[in-house]
Amino acid sequence: MLSINSISKSFGKIDALKNVSLDLGPGMFGLLGPNGAGKSTLMRTLATLQLPDSGTVTLNGTDIAEDPNAMRRTLGYLPQDFGVYPRMSALALLDHLAILKGVTDNNERKTQVENLLKEVNLWSKRYAAVSTYSGGQRQRFGVAQALLGDPKVLIVDEPTAGLDPLERQRFLNLLSEAAEDRVIILSTHIVDDVRDLCLDMAIMGDGEIVARGAPEDLIAKIDGRVWRKQVDKDEVETLRAGHQVLKTQIQKGGVTVSVLAGEAPKGFKKAAPDLEDAYFAHLNRFV
Repeated sequence: MLSINSISKSFGKIDALKNVSLDLGPGMFGLLGPNGAGKSTLMRTLATLQLPDSGTVTLNGTDIAEDPNAMRRTLGYLPQDFGVYPRMSALALLDHLAILKGVTDNNERKTQVENLLKEVNLWSKRYAAVSTYSGGQRQRFGVAQALLGDPKVLIVDEPTAGLDPLERQRFLNLLSEAAEDRVIILSTHIVDDVRDLCLDMAIMGDGEIVARGAPEDLIAKIDGRVWRKQVDKDEVETLRAGHQVLKTQIQKGGVTVSVLAGEAPKGFKKAAPDLEDAYFAHLNRFV
């Protein structure tokens, strides 16, 4: 069990985390929020790369600030950006990283490295330098290095940003398979990633957790209250002034505006809410 208890973190006058609390068990957990919400600060704190100003993080009852190795021994971490040695092959680099992670038995390390490269579908590219990989291939290599040592906590920060649809799906499939017996925290601003993978999630904004629950439960809170209408572009700001606007989408013929209201605004039609609607409703504190 990973327990985050009222942690806060500031950088100068910027409050990056404000009294954040979460209890996480095995499975895929989605942390959804816009850029600048505090997600990466939280991930770096959980990865013991920085200490919170207040509050505690415990893993199976152990305070990771007092004993950071308790987390590091069982952690796999895929940050938003990671560097590689420019001339090292995937096979050599993964072997090197396995040694750094404490996999010192030669046979065990060889088996683990080879199996992971096959699992992430990079075996045919094992002798190529990781610096020559495409974005999707690098992210799959990132998953392989994060899974070295069979970690029980896996943190992935904005993992699918910039991937094409096929690579994104391959990547999400890898995470889904890995989530059966470990805590996986998927930090992202992409709603579809959470909708496709996570049975439990939280929405984060301005350093705070603003909502927590299963995606379908967060959607249910706004069921029957979402309305849509296509309008001319110059009408959007007027609607924003008088309604709780969830989102606007430019489409052929105008702009589709989604609003949250108890009754139908003039000219609007009721719409079935989706996770994106729920995300904006909670993020904007409309519910």
